[in-house]
Amino acid sequence: MRLGVLDVGSNTVHLLVVDAHRGGHPTPATSQKAELRLAEHLQPDGALSRIGVDSLIAAVHTARDSAAELGCDDLLAFATSALRDATNSAAVLAKVRADTGVALEVLPGEDEARYTFLAVRRWYGWSAGRLLCLDIGGGSLELAAGRDEHPAAAASLPLGAGRLTREWFTGDPPSRREVEALREKVDADLAPVARELRKLGEPDLVVGTSKTFRSLARLTGAAPSGAGIRARRVLTHAGLRQLGSFISRMSSGDLAELEGVSPSRAHQLVAGAVVAEAAMRALKITELDLCPWALREGVILRRLDTLDGSTRDDRSAHDAPGSLGRLTSYEARCSG
Repeated sequence: MRLGVLDVGSNTVHLLVVDAHRGGHPTPATSQKAELRLAEHLQPDGALSRIGVDSLIAAVHTARDSAAELGCDDLLAFATSALRDATNSAAVLAKVRADTGVALEVLPGEDEARYTFLAVRRWYGWSAGRLLCLDIGGGSLELAAGRDEHPAAAASLPLGAGRLTREWFTGDPPSRREVEALREKVDADLAPVARELRKLGEPDLVVGTSKTFRSLARLTGAAPSGAGIRARRVLTHAGLRQLGSFISRMSSGDLAELEGVSPSRAHQLVAGAVVAEAAMRALKITELDLCPWALREGVILRRLDTLDGSTRDDRSAHDAPGSLGRLTSYEARCSG
């Protein structure tokens, strides 16, 4: 079965196509990205601007056509914090569907955390024991913990690297006062969630996912992407603290020159480092492993879990090109 996952995030619209079957390892066929920075097109009243809507529709059109050309049996299309935050979200979703035939599903933040947790659990297996997972996106921070495939606790906080950069930094690089003010805010927001997660007990393995964690780990000496996805990569709290002091004095242009830093996200790296360091400190984490699987893989795995064993379900087999099977809620898929 060939599955496509269309992820509309705060920074990018990402199409991931995999060949997979129930009980099997999803094999990536292709990956396509469009850098839209949708969150930066939110107007003062919280509505996504016309430019943002038009660029989104164009990107979804392209992704839909690519999925059809690549022979996808099903396309799972979802959006995260940028559209979740938009005050005109319902109207935008309706226009996207009318113009492209794609029914985007806005995922609640806690569902993001749960899908990501599932992907991490499948990657590491049962031998990993109790897991604690952290994911820093453009608009939000997701956390989840537990022993099973479904986390015992999951949370989402509006502490994404892009959001905090826009709301808290006025200079490039930000002033020391701005960085300290952001650190105090992140500490306060994290404190109650960290207390609840710590009540679950000491994790056997702590895992970070997302581009932000990968960039920070690379800058502290983790293996480059050329080493392959199965190379172990670790980010330590001590290394992160030293790195944070260094990069907070650098402009985004200088950061973009560093190996492992995406030029399109360089301006978000300082805020991402503040969130990562604060989360590790609040949760008393000395080091975490980097997992190559995250939200998109979790969505794929949950979709495969719902199959009845056939190579494609009735809906995807008979739908016209560009007509999509919608995601249901995480809870519904778990019980389905």
